[in-house]
Amino acid sequence: MENMTEKEIKFTEIYDQHSRALRNFMYYKTGDMDIANDYAQESFTRYWQNFEKVESSKAKSYLFTVATNLHLDYVGREKVKLKFQNRTKSNENHMETNPEYLYRTDEFKERLESAISSLPEHRRTIFLMSRIDKFKNKEIAQMLNLSIKTIEKHIATALKELKFELNDVVALKI
Repeated sequence: MENMTEKEIKFTEIYDQHSRALRNFMYYKTGDMDIANDYAQESFTRYWQNFEKVESSKAKSYLFTVATNLHLDYVGREKVKLKFQNRTKSNENHMETNPEYLYRTDEFKERLESAISSLPEHRRTIFLMSRIDKFKNKEIAQMLNLSIKTIEKHIATALKELKFELNDVVALKI
């Protein structure tokens, strides 16, 4: 413990006293040692950040409270995600079996392909490089030896033209 400050020495003592118990406690709560280690590590990080505010006699309580709150926050977020996924799956299952939805989806795909095909060749190429191949505007500009502004203009114009062509299909509510 040479060259350590008084704060570092006290923190190390607290860490040595409580880290294993905290990690085990979180392991019992989560059933996952990696997550338990993450919660313990984050708890000690927050303890270090608030070291001056937390009395050493209350360090254990602070650490366990922080870890428990981290876990509760995680569980809450997962519940929201699960609820959203279930709702989305339910809607998707309903839509996948809805004949009108299937028909309109096919109709939209055909109209989209037709609208993209009707774009001028250069604009269509730039649009597809951007949207399908996921090239950045700068990359497209370099490949085609054009300015970035020209690429941006072609993409914006293509989007306007496609929106105009597909406006009646997009406006329909299923």
